[in-house]
Amino acid sequence: MDFSKDEITVQVAETAREFANQFIRPDMMIWDEKQEFPVDVLKGLGRLGLMGVLVPEEYGGSGLSYFEYVAVISEIAKVCGSIGLSVAAHNSLCTGHILAFGNEEQKRKYLPKLATAEFIGAWGLTEPNTGSDAGNMQCIAEKDGNEWVINGTKSWITHGKSGDVAVVICRTGEPHTRDNSTSFIVPRGTPGFSGGKKENKLGMRASETAEMIFDNCRIPDSARMGEVGDGFKQAMKVLDGGRISIAALGLGIAKGAYEASVQYAKERHQFGKPIAEFQGIAFKLADMATEIKAAELLIDQACALKIKGENVTKESAMAKYYSSEIAVKVATDAVQIFGGYGYTKDFPVEKFYRDSKLCTIGEGTSEIQKIVIAREVLK
Repeated sequence: MDFSKDEITVQVAETAREFANQFIRPDMMIWDEKQEFPVDVLKGLGRLGLMGVLVPEEYGGSGLSYFEYVAVISEIAKVCGSIGLSVAAHNSLCTGHILAFGNEEQKRKYLPKLATAEFIGAWGLTEPNTGSDAGNMQCIAEKDGNEWVINGTKSWITHGKSGDVAVVICRTGEPHTRDNSTSFIVPRGTPGFSGGKKENKLGMRASETAEMIFDNCRIPDSARMGEVGDGFKQAMKVLDGGRISIAALGLGIAKGAYEASVQYAKERHQFGKPIAEFQGIAFKLADMATEIKAAELLIDQACALKIKGENVTKESAMAKYYSSEIAVKVATDAVQIFGGYGYTKDFPVEKFYRDSKLCTIGEGTSEIQKIVIAREVLK
């Protein structure tokens, strides 16, 4: 496979890089400390077409490929993982679900506003007691005439309070049975739909993570996506693409931590020479560079298969698993290279360290990725 980046990918990456350095870097630590979700930053990215990267132009999007999408996420995450996470969740989950499974009316109603970030999107699968065990969801939708009544809580939802529209997967059948869930589009302001507790997190603090609460929330049957019972199948397809997003997020964090480490190792002197000249530091940098390149190639492979329309379940899980784990490792080594300075908020690597861990948990833990990979290789 040829993974060389074409001119469009390079230009899109430069646009994302310039935006991140100009509009994210100056205030990212303020947002992190206050756990403030900077909605205006996402609106700015929307004006550049980076909140609808994969959405076709006919629906108001940029109509670009997964290679450009990965470039956007990784370039933003090199500066701030929180904003990278919000951009990823908006693009691949909420917007991606409607793009893949919405009918024409739903696409024309929601995609143009999501692609420009006039609407910020949320996506609800996880619940307080059902994370990986999604077949036992307690958020239930019951049919009542030509309407559905939703009751329950979704937790750990990116943009759970601030999102303007949410895709919600609800149980419509018995627990632990096949085809027992259905997906719905629920706009903010629908009676019975509200935001709940906002999580106080270790990292990714400027990306809002909160509950979505449904209390006798009535929506028309026209808000349903696909057939009744197709929700979980749809969610798994959406997560195939979402895992590429988180892989790109981990890649960006790793690159940011690595580049900061290289610069510091050249500038920091001990015993009369740069610490980069000591083998203990040089070998860490060599490992970082190798692991980042390996993650990048796994992501490129998944992107290439996704663009071709081929099954990408195994490759996206591999990319997500490896990239997220090396993000943690690279960030950890970066803190070690910086020494005591790496443990302070005056230098960038402590934030990479905190942000990186989410990549091994969100959109399927590393353990779940290994289950997915094992199932695929044992078929």
